[in-house]
Amino acid sequence: MFDVYKACLRLRWPLRFVPIFDRNSTDNYLTTTLLIKEFTMGEIDAAFVVEPEHRPKPSTIEVEEIPVIDLSVSNTEDQLQQVASEIGNACKNWGFFQVINHGVPLELRQRVEKVAKTFFDLPIEDKRKAKRDELNFTGYHDMEHTKNVRDWKEVFDMLAQEPTLLPASPDPDDEEITAYTNKWPDSPPEFRETCQEYSREVEKLGCKLLELISISLGLPANRLSDYFKHQTSMLRLNYYPPCPSPELALGVGRHRDGGALTVLAQDDVGGLQIKSQADGEWIPVKPIPNSYIINIADSLQVWSNNLYVSAEHRVVVNSTRERFSIPFFFFPSHYVTVKPLEELVNEQNPAKYKEYSWGKYYVNRTGSNYTKLEAENVQIDHYKTSE
Repeated sequence: MFDVYKACLRLRWPLRFVPIFDRNSTDNYLTTTLLIKEFTMGEIDAAFVVEPEHRPKPSTIEVEEIPVIDLSVSNTEDQLQQVASEIGNACKNWGFFQVINHGVPLELRQRVEKVAKTFFDLPIEDKRKAKRDELNFTGYHDMEHTKNVRDWKEVFDMLAQEPTLLPASPDPDDEEITAYTNKWPDSPPEFRETCQEYSREVEKLGCKLLELISISLGLPANRLSDYFKHQTSMLRLNYYPPCPSPELALGVGRHRDGGALTVLAQDDVGGLQIKSQADGEWIPVKPIPNSYIINIADSLQVWSNNLYVSAEHRVVVNSTRERFSIPFFFFPSHYVTVKPLEELVNEQNPAKYKEYSWGKYYVNRTGSNYTKLEAENVQIDHYKTSE
């Protein structure tokens, strides 16, 4: 460790980064060595550095904000149809919208935000006691990759249902099913109960939104309900530390979510950006207190036969403030076959996707988060029918 300090002094490297490393950890020593080696990349490990064309750019341009929808005004049939119509327009034009008056108790949200901060403030050795691995993807993780670039974040993942059943592998001929259960940290003691209570409330909101989306497509409210009888949904806690070179790294690289929809709580720091469907520019999503950001994910784009869009998005970081967010990923049952809904397919509007297994698709994408791959992981574009 003394050699590390000497090297930092020689390079005039900021010493504030050094104390996070354990002098007895080979991994941390190697990480430190890489950080010093890649000092010319802006004080961060090269694994975090995004390709130049995808790096965030400072912008002072005023942009149109994504739609904000009040869910409390849906008591009568006319109001319900009006809210569904607003949601439908947002799904077509943005793939994102925010909801207010959503029914999730503010006090519960504040409690889960508190336990998230308490957990991520723990020493690294305590957090890693609940570390996820390739046999169980729940728990703590600090080396997630998006588009083969390491994300500047730490996460804690937990399943909404225990056990959750998923295919053992993405191999189409492998019929083995694995039952997954959650890993839980010892501290804070209220972590498990608070997260489970919060997950149940946000799940209710997700179900309500699925009904409104079904109505917006001209379908019965319960049209998609059977796909979630044995859901594979997941709640995630995200922590984005301050980044010494936010112009080089991303909290999460550009991507589209794979499931049905995502219900996101973010703090007042902000950082989420969505790619405009009109001009491809990155649009920051301004936090609204006690609101949720909703985005359409790949499965809904396929079910809607491209009527609704799963928009690309990313998370930028900053050099001064830590940021927290809590997404709930609403995923179907593992045995669901995802394909355009038959009510939305006809001779004039044929199916734009071939069918695929949600469980196999999910397992394939989840496995790609651990390390760099030789090729891009599976996307819904791989299932597009020929024009």
